[in-house]
Order: sequence, then C-alpha cells, then structure tokens
Amino acid sequence: MTSRITEAFCAGGRPLLVACTVAGDPSFDECISIVRELVRSGTDIIELVMPFSDPVADGPVIQQAGARALASGMNTDRLFALIREVRKETGIPIIIMTYANIAIQRGIEEFYQDAALAGADGVVIADVPLEEADPFCAAAGRAGVDPILFVSQTTSPERIDKILSKAGGFVYLVAVMGVTGTRDEIAPDAIALLKRIKQRTSLPVVPGFGISTPEQVRCYAEAGADGVIVGSALVRIIGEHSFQKAGAGSEIGTLVKRMKISSHET
Repeated sequence: MTSRITEAFCAGGRPLLVACTVAGDPSFDECISIVRELVRSGTDIIELVMPFSDPVADGPVIQQAGARALASGMNTDRLFALIREVRKETGIPIIIMTYANIAIQRGIEEFYQDAALAGADGVVIADVPLEEADPFCAAAGRAGVDPILFVSQTTSPERIDKILSKAGGFVYLVAVMGVTGTRDEIAPDAIALLKRIKQRTSLPVVPGFGISTPEQVRCYAEAGADGVIVGSALVRIIGEHSFQKAGAGSEIGTLVKRMKISSHET
C-alpha cells in the first residue's frame, strides 16, 4: 500500500514544503489551530515535534517551544490525540519527530502502532544511530509507518548506502552541522551532499535544519531537492505570539505562502 508521503511526492509540484511545529505549543487547542493554518496556507507535509526533556538535536527556538508544550501538559497520549484531531480534517501527510526514550518508554511496537492508528505516516527518531535502528525500522514496517532516517555531511558513502537501504518515505538531509535553528547562508557542502544522495537513491531527498528564508528554499529547489523542511522560522513566530493569543496565524500563513512561491520559482 502506498503511503500518503509517497503519494504526496508522486503528485508533482516538487519541491514540497514540510512545515515543522512542536506538538502542543503553546497549547493543545492552539497547536491544532496552527496546523489548520499551515494546511490552509499550502503546506504539503506536517512535521510534529514531540517535546522532550533532553532534545539534543534541537536549537534554542525548538527547545523553548518544547518547554512551553510540556508546561501545557503535552505527553505521548496527547500527541496521538492531537494527530487524531488533525486527521479528522485533512489527509495531509503527518510525520512525528521524536527521541528514542519516548518510543522505548511506551514500547517500540506500541509506539508505532499507536502512531499509525492516530493517523501518522512517518516517524523520525532524532537520536538513534544506524547500528540501533533495526528495532525501530522493523516496528515501523509492521505498523505501516515510514521510517525516515537522517543523512548528514559527515556520513561516509558506505554508511549512506546502509541508511538508504533502511529508510522509507524520504531521506532527511541534515543541511547544517549542529542543531536546528535558522542560518544566514547555505553551506556549499549541503548542496554537494544533496546531489550525491540524489544519485544513490530513488527516495525523495529533503533538506532540513537551518532553512528559514525564501531565498534558501529557492536555492535548494534549484539544486534538485524534492522538498524542504522549515521549522524554527515558523516556531519563532508562535513563540513571539504565545502570550498574545493572536497574530501568529496570519504571520505563519504569510511565511508558508512565501516559501511555497519560492520553491516553484526555478
């Protein structure tokens, strides 16, 4: 059975826009409203980050959002409840970004089964190396969920091939060295890596980390990216308005539309 993620990439109009936000930030209900705005504005895939107490892959903006979400009561059960609510309104692909401890605490099999039942289409485990990925990838396969894996600028060619043999949905290209967060420029090595990966797999290749401007989106589109992931730039808007309870929606919608326009100006 073809996954929603695969269908989205096969539908044309590449590169797709993957919009990342933190589940439950700044609250359960407001997060649902934010996802609605992302979908309404043209987002192709939603990435929901499950807040975690030790988010080693996340920069300050995502960390602060995670703290807000945890303070509002977000947990794994509520993550799946949030996805179920979103799924009532849209068939857009939804992926979960999380950490190994969260899946292990629930039980790896149960985590992936519950994710699938809620309506998630893919899962990214940010801190699981290739050598420890088999139980997660196997559970994903049994649940019908795409196991989305990372490739970075420091990944050797031999290791890339092993990762590609296990990956599903798309390849998540870590476009910067370090944690998530906005960057002013694109590293030439990221473009070179994108082109190398494209030569080695038929899976879509989607850069993330550090992408925050329409110009950066356009650059990746011109280099052949199948999608781009935008996170911190969106989450920052949410943080700036979290105490005002208004204003974030229109700014988020405007940014998404600008990113979408740039992705197709190649």
